[in-house]
Amino acid sequence: MKNKDTELREELAAHLQMAAADRIARGESPEEAAAAARRELGNLSQIQEATRDVWGRRWIEQLVQDVRYATRTCRRNPGFALVAILSLTLGIGANTALFEVVSAIKLRVLPVTDPDRLVEIAPTSMNGVRGNQHTWHASVTQPIWREIQARQQAFSGVFAWSRTSFNLAQGGEVRFIDGMLVTGDFFSTLGLRPTIGRLLAAEDDRTGCTPRAVLGYDFWRRTYASEVAAVGRTIVLGSRPVEIVGVAPAGFYGLEVGRTFDVALPLCAEPLFSDDGKGLVDAGTTWWHSVFGRLLPGWTMDRAAAHLGAISPEIFQTSLPSYYPPVSVQSYLNMKLSANPGGAGLSELREKYETPLWLLLAIAALVLVIACANLANLLLARASAREREIAIRLGLGASRGRVIRQLLTESLLLVTIGGVLAMFLADTLGQWLVVALETSADRITLPLRVDWMVAAFGAALALATCLLFGLAPAIRGTRLGAREVMHVGPRGGTSSRESLGLRRALVVVQVALSLALLFASLLFAGTLRNVLHVNPGFKPEGLLVANVDLSPLKASTARTPIVREQIIERVRSVPGVESAAPVAVVPISGTSGSNEVWPEGRRSGAFDSRINEAGRGFFATLGVPFLAGRDFDSRDTPQSIAVAIVNERFAARLGGNIAAVGQRFVREATPRRPEKTFEIVGVVANSNYLTLREAPSPVAFYADSQDPSRTDAQLMIRLTIPAAAATSAITAALSDLDPRLEVRYAVLGTMIHDTLVQERLLAELSSGFGLLAAVLTTVGLYGLVAYSVSRRTGEIGLRMALGATHRTILGLVLRETGLLLVTGLVLGVVLALAGGRAAATLLYGVKPHDPVTLGLSVALLGLIAVAASVIPARRATLIDPGIALRTE
Repeated sequence: MKNKDTELREELAAHLQMAAADRIARGESPEEAAAAARRELGNLSQIQEATRDVWGRRWIEQLVQDVRYATRTCRRNPGFALVAILSLTLGIGANTALFEVVSAIKLRVLPVTDPDRLVEIAPTSMNGVRGNQHTWHASVTQPIWREIQARQQAFSGVFAWSRTSFNLAQGGEVRFIDGMLVTGDFFSTLGLRPTIGRLLAAEDDRTGCTPRAVLGYDFWRRTYASEVAAVGRTIVLGSRPVEIVGVAPAGFYGLEVGRTFDVALPLCAEPLFSDDGKGLVDAGTTWWHSVFGRLLPGWTMDRAAAHLGAISPEIFQTSLPSYYPPVSVQSYLNMKLSANPGGAGLSELREKYETPLWLLLAIAALVLVIACANLANLLLARASAREREIAIRLGLGASRGRVIRQLLTESLLLVTIGGVLAMFLADTLGQWLVVALETSADRITLPLRVDWMVAAFGAALALATCLLFGLAPAIRGTRLGAREVMHVGPRGGTSSRESLGLRRALVVVQVALSLALLFASLLFAGTLRNVLHVNPGFKPEGLLVANVDLSPLKASTARTPIVREQIIERVRSVPGVESAAPVAVVPISGTSGSNEVWPEGRRSGAFDSRINEAGRGFFATLGVPFLAGRDFDSRDTPQSIAVAIVNERFAARLGGNIAAVGQRFVREATPRRPEKTFEIVGVVANSNYLTLREAPSPVAFYADSQDPSRTDAQLMIRLTIPAAAATSAITAALSDLDPRLEVRYAVLGTMIHDTLVQERLLAELSSGFGLLAAVLTTVGLYGLVAYSVSRRTGEIGLRMALGATHRTILGLVLRETGLLLVTGLVLGVVLALAGGRAAATLLYGVKPHDPVTLGLSVALLGLIAVAASVIPARRATLIDPGIALRTE
């Protein structure tokens, strides 16, 4: 079968034959007739090209030609191609990786049916909350959830859920997996289907239920090797066998982005895993439920919010616990429920790291701009060197648009290769970012994939990059016309001055942006250094945290304190343990508690105090010195007067200092405990309570031995041996005491390190980007000076022939470079100060306009720039005047 080109040639040949035959019939010779027919028809090649244009195929042929030519050009300039591709790979890859993580945390919706119809139902404010809050976000109690379920009219289905964990080990060191407690309509309201078996339903969530388990898809694959036979088996959770009824669909990790679940159980099963067998299902002061609903057809978010606001007074009035502290009752009754978009789920990662990630994305974008400016500089130099070639093309009839398209194709080829490599780099960087956000206690599950948003971002980035560094050189390179062809010399034509001016402007931009990025990296590095050098008020080195769960023993209330004391003494006797003491809140662990307190008889002096419970030897174990008074001891029993040890800040707020020993203060009533008076028996030095960044706050430590309700023994242990050896020895000692005891460990130094994820992330990534920006700027400045020297070879040769010294030539070159450098640094200082103010909330111990850091940034970049300029400048002093003049 003939193709169109063959048919076109045959048709033109037939037309020529017919025209020639007609002329021969009129008496012309065959030779004259053929020549006249060809003249009459015109240029056959142009006719063929015009016909192909009508067919719409010529642009494909031209594109193929352009790509082939661009490929040959890159082969002839491997150094330039390598620098360009590497710069684009790093720039596009870093931006895509950061956007991929931001997209997964912030922009992606849940993999459920109609996620845009999902609504989070939560209090607008938690000001009226008293009791225990188990979540990092706004949540409700079980009585409030029941009222929402009974009174709402806006949703086709509502459900509540809560994160938890289950222990797979039976005695000894614990092995936790991530879990969820969900109400019966959880899976059906989300519109999910099981991978195998079935999901939980309303009939599974009944008071006094026999628990059933749904496995998370990844846990099923990891633990049960994707066996279908896993359904029907039992999984032992907290020493309790639970039947597996199904596996959740692949890709569903729960409703909290960044977290996952291994096992989901019905909410009614919660009391079975509690210490007292009663659990939290009726607790009116435990805030632990997240509530979601699916909007009814015809209902909008605003209408649902108005409905929830209207029923809020009844809900909070009916759910008010009888034991709620009177002082907080009105605040509770004033609480309102709101409707918030729920299609993207909840995410602590979003709350913590959204701002730092957007900031890092902006920094990465600036690095890409610097890379583009650098590549534009290189292409402008190449365009100047190719002016004669381009001018000849234009003189031979090529359109300016056609030549610009050819030059842009070369840029597009570089972008395409760099973009493809960047996708592989983005995947690696993205996974590294996810790992960087993890802590030893919190595993992050954040599936990164190239969805339409990431693909669109990458495509837009590649296109913008191509235009950013390719368009200006292409336009500049095609300014010569046919009449100027003969005037183009061996070093370029008249447009070279304009090209050099643009290249200088690009270098100024590079210097300015590099200074801003270098300043930011030094600020974040200084923040990390300052936080790491904070004195927390105790010695974290060699401290181990052990949490021993007594609930499997089912000990009576009277026996529990005895068992706790036996555990503490057994741990103290382990070789390698220097000291051990119980504590309720581990310093800098992310857990906290507070109460309002006031001096006895003077309620007007009330202030908010952080609280903790500790036992004998706690302050010695941590290395916190006593300033006055005594430690807790055997005198502090449940029957004796309630005592407390306070820190300096507490004593100062109470109206004194170390003389606070012997004074009394009152702790406000809590939902479970009445108002109580304490006597201060000791004052200790200030130490950090919640974070390393915090300023000292008032802290009151209550005697652990005076609280018989505790059912665990959380110990601070100071070691003289490595933690790994100590944990095995402690576990063995506790097993000898009772094999049912369960214990988990954490190294305090690691826990503190985990609180610095944001500081480490910003410092490490901004430093990497700052270094990359400085390298790119150095390359750009070196290229500009080298190009300028090569263009001025004749001038420099003439100056040297007339007697100019090497020092004069060196100063001549460096003066021009210095002017560009100073201009860029001045502009960069302005940008750096503006960026510092924008990042002020992320800094610690360093001012956003810190003059020392700014001066150091200017000095570092200035030295790098001077070093990049000196090498080609010194080369200018070695030019032979005779050779230079003959070349010109």
